[in-house]
Amino acid sequence: MRLPLLALLARGPAHGYELKQDLEQLLGAAYPQPNIGQIYVTLGRLEKSGLIEGEEVEQSSRPNKKIYRLTAAGQEALSAWYEETSDEPRVRDEFFMKLALAPQTGLADQIVLINRQRRHYLNTMRNLSKLATADHRDNRIAQLLIEGAMLHLQADLDWLERCQEELEKPE
Repeated sequence: MRLPLLALLARGPAHGYELKQDLEQLLGAAYPQPNIGQIYVTLGRLEKSGLIEGEEVEQSSRPNKKIYRLTAAGQEALSAWYEETSDEPRVRDEFFMKLALAPQTGLADQIVLINRQRRHYLNTMRNLSKLATADHRDNRIAQLLIEGAMLHLQADLDWLERCQEELEKPE
């Protein structure tokens, strides 16, 4: 949450609720909705670390609000973030650990685990399909997010199929 908030503040000063709305509008319903409390805690930490600075703004009919702006250090951190590549493909996968350890514990059947996970992925894919055809037709960023998630799910489904084929082979 830290770096996306810095990126939004690179456009100009904003307060926490405004940043929450900007994230929701940009990413749509497919992305987990940010918690306003988490946003304000993160803003506090960013301010404490010198990446942003806040200024109290007086409001006549409401409580004061705090407007945040990016500092030079925040700009540097944001630039470094854009220079970094994203994480490597996931190798530490919780489902795979369950699958690998199931025969040793005797508490779960590998094929049952695969089928359960497959159903979960298919349900998730259906829900994403509904989102793609619902409110976000005009939001290209949200459409790309949904499309990327669906492609990852399809790859995971293909991998589950491969796991099942391998595990069902006679030894």
